[in-house]
Amino acid sequence: MSESDSLSPLELAALLCSRVCHDVISPVGAIANGLEVLEEDGAEDMREFAMDLIHKSARQASAKLQFARIAFGAAGSAGAEIDLGDAQNVAQGFMAGEKADLTWDAPRILMPKDKVKLLLNLILLAISAIPRGGMITVTVDPEGRTIKLNCSGANARIPNGAEDLINATATAGADAHIIQPIYTGMLARHSDLKIRFSEVGEDIVISAEPNS
Repeated sequence: MSESDSLSPLELAALLCSRVCHDVISPVGAIANGLEVLEEDGAEDMREFAMDLIHKSARQASAKLQFARIAFGAAGSAGAEIDLGDAQNVAQGFMAGEKADLTWDAPRILMPKDKVKLLLNLILLAISAIPRGGMITVTVDPEGRTIKLNCSGANARIPNGAEDLINATATAGADAHIIQPIYTGMLARHSDLKIRFSEVGEDIVISAEPNS
């Protein structure tokens, strides 16, 4: 039995919560720092700097939480469908704070909740594939059966260990640093999809396609 399959529901919930807290702690901390500057420094230029920091960090925290609500949270009742347009909005808001840019080429259709969650989690893997930034192009076919992400950027590479973690073959103990690809694999299997990584020229392509 692989490490990911042996996770209890409590362990999975705890690790996903840790992952979300890790993502949000930085902008929330920046808001706190900005408020401290406002309280302690009377210089007008420092007050402007603090307000800019607070506004920017608040937007980032909100975008990350909205993204996490769908990518990791319930986001509707069991069996619910989610509008891909809503997924696009939260993805673009999230990507505003990342080095990479996002191009969205998907129809505005309703898709099963877990497929949309999978799509957003694949975006996180795509960010890891181009750590220096670049362009992530999301493509979904008109029927919503196949998801493809093209990752273009300097030194693009398949994220280290991602394939093993997604396929539940990794043996290392699960922690908050690796729970996201493990969870991505769980979503893919639940949706009866197979995730594949491939090198196309200098780009990395991540696809999720039906098993059959």
